[in-house]
Amino acid sequence: MRSVGSASDASASSSVTMSMTDHLRELRMRIVRALIAVAIGMVVVLSFYDPILRFLTEPYRDLCATNPDFSCDGSLFALGPLDGFAARIRIATWGGVILAMPVVFWQIWRFVAPGLDRREKKYAVPFIASITVLFAVGCWMAYWTLDKALEFLISWSGSSVDQAYQVSKYVSLVTLMALAFGAGFLSPVLILFLQLVGVVTPRSLIRQWRIAIMCIFVAAAVITPSGDPVSLFALSIPMTALYFLAVLIGWLMTRRRSR
Repeated sequence: MRSVGSASDASASSSVTMSMTDHLRELRMRIVRALIAVAIGMVVVLSFYDPILRFLTEPYRDLCATNPDFSCDGSLFALGPLDGFAARIRIATWGGVILAMPVVFWQIWRFVAPGLDRREKKYAVPFIASITVLFAVGCWMAYWTLDKALEFLISWSGSSVDQAYQVSKYVSLVTLMALAFGAGFLSPVLILFLQLVGVVTPRSLIRQWRIAIMCIFVAAAVITPSGDPVSLFALSIPMTALYFLAVLIGWLMTRRRSR
């Protein structure tokens, strides 16, 4: 009996080991495909680096042109031999990630899809599409508020302070703002997912709406790199609206499921 049990345990262990091996192999394949997509996106961004840099600096240049009181001319400076190279690599990296985001999330979905039932798998296309659209809208909102945030920061620096921005630091500010706004605009997807899997209910989310709004404003203040009130309200107000929209959609979907 002991030998039979040992043989049975060994067979089960071998089966589990093979299952885990296949699982890790699948994960490695998905990661490699996502990295290839990011690399292709980086090559595309590098090919159009100059127009992309002009696009990113346009709010700053327009702000300097329309406000003669500000001591700036819209120029960026490289204060070291690596500044320009660092800015180019940073723009290429984050631009590649943004361009490859649909592919990356599709690979994530394909990895978790085998553990889902048929009803859950039908959310694949809406899931990928909503994440892509919300992140793009968040990046656009960050770009739209960039000149207003810079205007606030320049005006508070004092009239006797000349503005001379380092290109790597300016690019870091723009990319971090885009990532912060993009991540903030993805919050309704997480809230909707938690409702669908039953972790939270629409009723509990509505009941705790005051705490949710406070958490949204605190999170917006933490993740906005500029720290100015313009960026804070530009991120927290849409996140608040998206919160209630996610609760409404979750209520409609859970209500239909219960019926």
